[in-house]
Amino acid sequence: MISKMKILFAMVLLCIVLENNAAVITINDQSQQGQANAVVWLTPNTRLDATSDEQTFTMAQKDRQFTPHILVVEQNSQVEFPNADSIMHHVYSFSKSKSFELKLYREQPQAPITFDKTGVVELGCNIHDWMLGYIVVVDSPFYGITNDQGQLSLDVPQGDYTLNVWHEGFSDISSTESQALVIANNDVSYQLKQKVTPRIAIAVDEFDEYE
Repeated sequence: MISKMKILFAMVLLCIVLENNAAVITINDQSQQGQANAVVWLTPNTRLDATSDEQTFTMAQKDRQFTPHILVVEQNSQVEFPNADSIMHHVYSFSKSKSFELKLYREQPQAPITFDKTGVVELGCNIHDWMLGYIVVVDSPFYGITNDQGQLSLDVPQGDYTLNVWHEGFSDISSTESQALVIANNDVSYQLKQKVTPRIAIAVDEFDEYE
């Protein structure tokens, strides 16, 4: 026989599923074309319960590049910086949101770094000038990066939110765009106000003195 407690628990789960909404968000550039690689996050206008566990993410160095090139994490998350190359790297950031330095090392530093402030953290390598990466620290569990069509799907409860958008092609790398919106069984389209400058791929130098 199924207990009343189990029935109640099942009803609560059903209510949570029904209240959530898979919203498809489309980010367009100024020519109304879908903008790929835009970081999007929805900040609820009502306070959410704090998550029970801090998350740990990975920003690796592989083939003399940061992998992934852009990493989105929730505030207070930890990030590891493993070095998958056979050479040494020297990772650093002078960003206001997080300033740190991991001096020349192989494999993996002893401890991950906690990103406790929201904002855009620009990463570099003091040895390989072409290496560039970004960690976007957000104040919401609802976030993602748009695909080649400028779209992403976020499973969020219905309600009032602030839509936030960032792209590495903005002229001011620390700036974001925001707009209030309501999620209620509807898809969302947003047109960027700023022009996006395409990323320029820089050739990788396969030889250096830090083998």
